[in-house]
Amino acid sequence: MKRFLTSFLASLLALIVFFLLCFFLLMGIVGGLTMTTKKVSVESGSWLVMDLSKPLLEQEQQNPLRAIAGGGQVTVMGLHNVVTAIHRAANDRRIAGIYLKLGETPNGLATAEEIRNALIDFKRQSHKPLLAYGDIASQQAYYIASVADSIFLNPTGIFEFRGFAVRLAFLKGLLDKLEIKPQVFYEGKYKSATETFRFTRMSDANRIQTSAFLQDFYRHFLDGIALARNLDTAALAQYAAQGMVQQPADAVRLHLIDGLKYDDQMQETLKRMSQLGEDEKLHTISMSNYWKAIADSVHGQGAGQPSIALIYAQGSIIDGSAENQPGDNVIASDDYVKWIRELRKDDRVKAIVFRVNSPGGSALAAEKIWRELYLARKQKPVIVSMGDYAASGGYYISCMADSIFIQPNTLTGSIGVFTIIPDLHDFFQHKLGISFDGVKTAPFADMGSIDQPLTDAEKKWMQNQVDTVYATFCQRVAQGRHMPLALVDSLAQGRVWSGFSAIQNGLADRFGGLDDALQCAARMAHLKTYRLEEYPPLKNPIQKIIESFDDQLTTSRLKATLGNYYPLWQQWNDLKSTMGTPQARLPFWIILR
Repeated sequence: MKRFLTSFLASLLALIVFFLLCFFLLMGIVGGLTMTTKKVSVESGSWLVMDLSKPLLEQEQQNPLRAIAGGGQVTVMGLHNVVTAIHRAANDRRIAGIYLKLGETPNGLATAEEIRNALIDFKRQSHKPLLAYGDIASQQAYYIASVADSIFLNPTGIFEFRGFAVRLAFLKGLLDKLEIKPQVFYEGKYKSATETFRFTRMSDANRIQTSAFLQDFYRHFLDGIALARNLDTAALAQYAAQGMVQQPADAVRLHLIDGLKYDDQMQETLKRMSQLGEDEKLHTISMSNYWKAIADSVHGQGAGQPSIALIYAQGSIIDGSAENQPGDNVIASDDYVKWIRELRKDDRVKAIVFRVNSPGGSALAAEKIWRELYLARKQKPVIVSMGDYAASGGYYISCMADSIFIQPNTLTGSIGVFTIIPDLHDFFQHKLGISFDGVKTAPFADMGSIDQPLTDAEKKWMQNQVDTVYATFCQRVAQGRHMPLALVDSLAQGRVWSGFSAIQNGLADRFGGLDDALQCAARMAHLKTYRLEEYPPLKNPIQKIIESFDDQLTTSRLKATLGNYYPLWQQWNDLKSTMGTPQARLPFWIILR
């Protein structure tokens, strides 16, 4: 009896502790949700502060789990929200001006372009001051800030102005040492996604295409700064080529920035511009808090009106549903097919704007999404807005649109296909001492097994599969862009194009951002006012926590550890999970230094 009572009391105590832990966890979740939904007020005379070191997504995401864990951003803002907030601030009498905090910008080039253009519009519409200051000014942050009225830097800070570079990693030497033989099948002489496994250096074709788009990006970068700062483009190129900007004082001397200040001096400058006394408080509001303050009025626009559907397509294109996908955004074919089909059949939805920021992925998934957009275009306008990347599979799902908007520094094209099956026979046998054997009922039954090399017949099979997908890809582009198939093939070959070259070659229609695409959709649908419906639908935060507790923590740790190299790990992980199936994928991610 005594043993029973002891066991019973121990179990009861464990249950009490468990329920207490659940209670405190629930309180933490509620607290996290309160942090994300707390009403924000905007003080009169506030400076809107935009931190250029903060990451942006295409669509806003909230993660109360980070508030509970005590680290990271609870809300990662969406680019369109930021642009909308900047436009609202121009006519908001409570906003005195915009204050840019310089730093290392983690976002892509086209994202930077869209923010910069919104700031130019802000200055033109409002005539309010736009100032920039920071300890570090990366090239991308400086490009955005170059439109400011004045730019200041910490006297002991860092100012980067060195030109652009692309560095690629090649794994052939490592694979040779491990006796791993990648069996690669591809179509397109510029399709360089598999070069990392086959070569020890860039191929001539890859060097040509990379140099071409990098020069386009760099020329646009220099031209934009020269125009904003009233400088000479050739002189700017010389500053970078000769390493003339090594200290913040060099940037002042060459008129790249306007002066050097410490943070307290910059705060005094803001107070003076706000006509505040020494003891009066300077009011500031972060971009995320300002968005919270105005979000209800923005989302309430067009109530009861016909709608335009805005579908965000960010990340790698995968087969199936995103339900079981950890971490970051993916473009899951089953989910997007479902949404597009529903929107096509919904008479209240008068147009679809498809915002694409993707390096590609599964060719089959891209074809399924293309098909639904093709059917939708027969019934209502379909407009594509391209972000940092809309390449390979990202271009596949874009090419059927009525009109394609692109930024000059978007990466697109890469119309090509590849697949990889590794041969690990020698690795298993010589390095691990593992051998394999078996039986089969037909010659091709075990094709694709990684423990043995492909036969010549199997290699022919795989290449035919790749060639067929490439031919279909080109046909889709020819149909969508109203081009002869031979011309598409000459522009394809896996070649990556800048936004400039894409428009010159007819792969896109006009320069512009998401707002331009929405305006075009409204015109084509003959709408003066409309309600905006966004997809994917935002999940309930509690549901999101329950679904992705472990995945979010894993992703956060990986991002914190890998930093700017996280996209490389992500790309490798995507590639590994799709070996043996045709891929329409960009050969690299751009990390601007």
